[in-house]
Amino acid sequence: MSEATLRPLTGADHGAWHALWRAYQVFYKADIAEAVSAVTWARLLDAAEPVHGALAWQDGAAAGLVHWLTHRSTWDSRDYCYLNDLFVDPSVRRGGIGRRLIEHVYADAATRGCGQVYWLTHQTNETAQRLYNTVAERTGFIHYGHKLD
Repeated sequence: MSEATLRPLTGADHGAWHALWRAYQVFYKADIAEAVSAVTWARLLDAAEPVHGALAWQDGAAAGLVHWLTHRSTWDSRDYCYLNDLFVDPSVRRGGIGRRLIEHVYADAATRGCGQVYWLTHQTNETAQRLYNTVAERTGFIHYGHKLD
């Protein structure tokens, strides 16, 4: 198996991206409406949007995806970077792709002058947490949410 290459999303990547995007939703037992996925895809390709994405490719196939966005902070004069989604195809996990996708976001955020990169994961995602504990500091914050209709 060859080493994965990472690159920003392009319009030609929709099929590969969508397959990983759906697999990510299955992993989290989520069903994001196709209309929302279409908006997400359009945002990922729009240079005016603060939303970004990249794919990892291995042996000619999309092996992982990452999405991130930048936003203002009241705690820093620099923007923050939120790593919104990270998914690696189960068939190639434990090969370093997840770490490389995170490092890709770190590099992009540094280029944009961000003060920090942060993300959430589900408390049951222990496999991912083993990686995250090696590349970031666990802050101790507890996440709350309230959906608005």
